[in-house]
Amino acid sequence: MASSLFTNNLHISFDSVLTMDHEGMVAMFEALVETGLKDFLGCPGVIYEDELIEFFQNGSVRDGMVVSTVNGNTVEISEELFAETFQLPVEGLTNMNDVPKDVVFDARSVFSYDVTLERFLMMAAINGGIPINWSKVLFNSFKDMVTAGSWQAKGFAIQISLLLEDVPNLELGDSSEFPSSRILTKRTVHRYIVINYKVGMEEVADISMVKKTPKKKAVSRKRPAVVTDVEPTIKKKRTSKIKSVSSKDNLDILPVAQEVVPLQTVPQNDGR
Repeated sequence: MASSLFTNNLHISFDSVLTMDHEGMVAMFEALVETGLKDFLGCPGVIYEDELIEFFQNGSVRDGMVVSTVNGNTVEISEELFAETFQLPVEGLTNMNDVPKDVVFDARSVFSYDVTLERFLMMAAINGGIPINWSKVLFNSFKDMVTAGSWQAKGFAIQISLLLEDVPNLELGDSSEFPSSRILTKRTVHRYIVINYKVGMEEVADISMVKKTPKKKAVSRKRPAVVTDVEPTIKKKRTSKIKSVSSKDNLDILPVAQEVVPLQTVPQNDGR
């Protein structure tokens, strides 16, 4: 299958990940279930490669619907059909910029802020239990995928395949299973955790092994002493008074370190 169709795809086997012996990971996947994404991210992992390629080649947006032609048949997908198929919530936020500031602040201590702002706000909303109109949010992303000139990567391969199965009079070709490497299971998530842990340990080791380059000692080249008949001039020592500094003054000039709260990294869902 064309690699572009995998760019925006990530599937989850909820039956597997929810049995993990990892409280943090289980809590994250439970949050995805509670927010209404289980049927969208966990639908049967079957794809129709040829039909998907043709769908995107002929796809466009008309009257608010995603339309295309596959095997000579017209395919029309409305937001209502999209929401009904995957049991998506139709109420809640549609703009991630509306996520409350206190929820965003709390999320900074849970998620690493190295993703795009939109995805970070989305994760903040999920973590904070904020209702999201996933029907609107995901369908808008779907429309961008078939809009000419859009920067949105192709995706939703499994979800579109499921929608194509329900198109009347549309005969589909051979199907294939979604690559197991792109499906989050108990095993794959555990492997990601181990890899991230090893990478983190290697980075710490690399930092600890960095040493400052020792400075070369300057080689002094002394000139031979010259004997003269001139008597050395004796300089008078000057005396100076040293003003005493109180301990309070010393405390006043000490820099005050601000408390830094480290961010914890939690694995992300790259699926949109």
